[in-house]
Amino acid sequence: MDRRCCLTVTVAIVAKGCIVVKAQSAGETDARESGDWKSTAVEYAKSIVVALILALCIRTFVVQAYEIPSGSMENTLAIGDHILVNKFIYGTEIPIVHKRVLTVREPTRGDVIVFKFPEDRSKDFIKRLIGLPGDQIRIVDKKVYVNDQVFDDHHELYKDGHMISADASPRDNMSGITVPSGCYFVMGDNRDNSYDSRFWGFVRRSDIEGLAFIKYWSWDSDHWRVRWGSIGTLID
Repeated sequence: MDRRCCLTVTVAIVAKGCIVVKAQSAGETDARESGDWKSTAVEYAKSIVVALILALCIRTFVVQAYEIPSGSMENTLAIGDHILVNKFIYGTEIPIVHKRVLTVREPTRGDVIVFKFPEDRSKDFIKRLIGLPGDQIRIVDKKVYVNDQVFDDHHELYKDGHMISADASPRDNMSGITVPSGCYFVMGDNRDNSYDSRFWGFVRRSDIEGLAFIKYWSWDSDHWRVRWGSIGTLID
């Protein structure tokens, strides 16, 4: 045996009652280990890329997580609630062409929707859908009328007993308006503390991103505690 060749026993296989020993030179072993390492690195890289693509697709077309930063939807949603939004129920939007396909249903009065804020489309807002295309909306002493019928909503919350005139603000009194085609009128459940369609107008159908449907986490930063009772609660 050549003394310059360092033999390393790498595999011992018991087969048919015989022990078969495979010997390799150190140079062959190093080459194989190097190849195995490169192969493993490539596989990990592929897995990471696939995972990122899947996560992006899920976030874009299926479901997306949001955190509630304000109290405009109290008591339905509290500051610190983390929610999931169904991105496909109103149809999946195809990028570039901006066309929706596979629509399950159209937005419905009472839905809690996430949409691009019309005054700054880089921001996402969440409100309750009140008026559909063609609806007539007016507000009299805090009461919302849809097509001349009072819109009774058990989610609505009023914290300020003071009444503001229509001349000063549309918060409590607003003259009648008609929701344009392809648009929606939205309001926060916390009616006295919500910046919504009363102030900036309508939400375009193309700007609606999805339907909020469940709370998966909730953190009360004021009392530094988890709101365990909110976790898993469906949003209605």
